[in-house]
Amino acid sequence: MKNNNFKKLIGKIHLWLGLSSGIIVFIIAITGCLYAFQEEIQNITEEYRFVKEQNLNFLPPSKLVGIAKKELPNKLLHAIKYNEKNNAVEAEFYQYEPSYYYTVFINPYTGKVLKTVNHEEGFFAFILDGHFNLWLPHEIGQVVVSVATLIFLVLLVSGFILWYPKNKNAAKQRFSFKWKKGTKWKRKNYDLHNITGFYVLIIGIIFAITGLVWGFQWFAYSYYTMSGGEKSLLYEEPLSKINQKVSTTMVKPLDAVWLQMQREYPLAKSIEIHPPETNMSTIAANANSDKGTYWKIDYRYFDQYSLKEMSVSHIWGRKKTDKIADNLMKMNYDIHTGAILGLPGKIFAFLCSLLIASLPISGCYIWWGRNRKKKTGVLN
Repeated sequence: MKNNNFKKLIGKIHLWLGLSSGIIVFIIAITGCLYAFQEEIQNITEEYRFVKEQNLNFLPPSKLVGIAKKELPNKLLHAIKYNEKNNAVEAEFYQYEPSYYYTVFINPYTGKVLKTVNHEEGFFAFILDGHFNLWLPHEIGQVVVSVATLIFLVLLVSGFILWYPKNKNAAKQRFSFKWKKGTKWKRKNYDLHNITGFYVLIIGIIFAITGLVWGFQWFAYSYYTMSGGEKSLLYEEPLSKINQKVSTTMVKPLDAVWLQMQREYPLAKSIEIHPPETNMSTIAANANSDKGTYWKIDYRYFDQYSLKEMSVSHIWGRKKTDKIADNLMKMNYDIHTGAILGLPGKIFAFLCSLLIASLPISGCYIWWGRNRKKKTGVLN
């Protein structure tokens, strides 16, 4: 009897939380599906991302900085990103407030500007805004999405409790669809909701947890600390020492850092150089050894005057100092998108997102069907 009362309570919690968050969960899941292959689609449709490989050296960042700034003179240049030999260089202009994000694609051999792209416009920008903000102002939408994601996590746990069979006979219809001829749609829909929910349970929890890492600072810190993390999650740039002796190198500081990164990471798929934004900023640089993921990036910081390397206390530092918890945090985006397993992982994440999007629909239909009944009956 106690068990029945407990399941009834869980059932009510599951019902009302599902009804209150269903449409939001649906939007988040569908937009996640549509965004899954954004990189692959852009590589096929946007020719300016690629150049003909030449037997020449890339232009140094000091030259590319001037070229890029001529395109967007009133914007803040965030980074120069060198990719592989057949890829354009990406000059990234980014600022949080007022918000903007542009990329100037440049031929790394000739310096020719191929395209300037506003990342806050276009189809994928629209989809991403829906996924993170529900197309609401960020300060409102981000909170709504985060709360809905937390509710979704509760729904997954409560759904599993409701799904859990009482005995072996009940278990027979919890793992696979066993419909007899003439089985009514209500029964089929009920099974679709329950069985689908069970099979996406683990990936759904992973989606929810990795989403909540971005959604709530308290969740990110708790998740990181419980994983054994000891560093700060707050990004803080070390400061250059203005009054110290300037390096006597004949090469410009920005180029010197770039040349050092090339020597130390000869197999890197991309190298980023961040021009100092103020007279106290460092020259930040990073190298990524894996194309398509972000967690293997090695982050470096150099005093802009002496070129002395500087250490940091947050997780966005040297890869060799990372522990399991640090790697787990850096993997968050790659896990969330499935990119951690390459293209097969993205396909799997896409299919799971699609199935998750079906759960609010099938669940709402179950509630609607039961609500229409005049008398309580048993599902056929």
